[in-house]
Amino acid sequence: MAAIEEAMATPFIAAKRTSETSGASLDKAHIALLMRDLEGGGIQKNLLRLAESFSHRGHTVDLVVYKAKGPHLARIPPGVNLVALECMAFKPAARGLAFGYLLAADPPALWPLLPPLRQAWEVSPWLKRLPALTRYLRQTRPQALLCAGSILSCTAVLARRLANTTTRLVVSERNHLSSCISSNIKRKPHQWRQRYLAELMARTYPWADAIVAVSNGVADNLAATVRLPRERITTVYNPIVSAELFEQAKAPLSHAWFGPDAPPVVLGAGRLDDQKSFPTLLRAFALVRAQRSVRLMILGEGKGRSQLEALTQELGIASDVLLPGFAANPVAYIARAAVFVLSSAYEGLPTVLIEALACGCPVVSTDCPSGPREILQDGRYGPLVAVGDDRALARAILAVLDNPPNRERLRRRATEFSIERGTERYLEILLGTS
Repeated sequence: MAAIEEAMATPFIAAKRTSETSGASLDKAHIALLMRDLEGGGIQKNLLRLAESFSHRGHTVDLVVYKAKGPHLARIPPGVNLVALECMAFKPAARGLAFGYLLAADPPALWPLLPPLRQAWEVSPWLKRLPALTRYLRQTRPQALLCAGSILSCTAVLARRLANTTTRLVVSERNHLSSCISSNIKRKPHQWRQRYLAELMARTYPWADAIVAVSNGVADNLAATVRLPRERITTVYNPIVSAELFEQAKAPLSHAWFGPDAPPVVLGAGRLDDQKSFPTLLRAFALVRAQRSVRLMILGEGKGRSQLEALTQELGIASDVLLPGFAANPVAYIARAAVFVLSSAYEGLPTVLIEALACGCPVVSTDCPSGPREILQDGRYGPLVAVGDDRALARAILAVLDNPPNRERLRRRATEFSIERGTERYLEILLGTS
């Protein structure tokens, strides 16, 4: 263990620390939030909202990231400490030190997983930060740690055991786990975590102080997939709707497609990948476009861009489809769209669908697992159609364009997902007061 301790001597970098001058009172908590990076995904947006809300309430907040890069780097709230963990680049001869660290966390259970974990070391940078996270917890000793995402949560559980601290650990599941695993096995059949993730979660998640899911569908699926007692999992809807969101909705937008005489815009948003199933949306749009003048804009970036661009040419709709990439303020586009469409194959609790409701933007969604049915209350606030059914999606889009719902009614529904409500619930769980 002495060699291991020496190898882990300086495992993390504080990229920005402001807690010494944050003005937090002594009776306030020190809370850490762990996430992968600062790219433009829903997890990042939601944890940044929580970090800002916790800080505003006087708590000392560390935003702990594996990679301090991405579009949200410039949006770290004032008073929040950004802590970037180093990735330990072990040479082959020294890699055994890291595996020794893993086995020290839970020898009986992890020994059978050593072969896939060895493979993971080659393909996954997240486990390479286990020493850094352990050292951070041991040195800083936050009162509570919230982590989002399956791999990160497993790593956080092991790090907390190794650090031997009293930090209260809350793991948060953000997506429909079995769908994620199935999709990833299809795309990357040889990657270790697709085969062993559920087994690793089944071993590590029970050691967390609390397990949170962002929707009841996610909670039910997590319990079934990981064989956890359902009563151990608490559903907390993401805190999304705030005064800032309404300000973002009112921000100027000079794009010509939203001019007063322009055709209505159908809007989609998200990573350009298989999960979001944008080919379904493109095919549905082609059917809508055949019946009326309309345009489609899809905000976001990803590896599927070239496939989508080729499909627009194949369908003959390229002149009416725009893929502008990442948008720093997607809410400004949502607020001006004629209808927002979620075409996903699976979700957890899609933030963008709630943002659309908050803007009073009519919505259409696939009835994917999970989240949309809960958000839209079984279709009361927007049509739900079968996953992958482009014809049903087209019919729903046309119906909403022809007969838009009451926008104020949509806004009232969105208040169920307010920052205030979500913050209170997360604080109760993080501080053990619930």
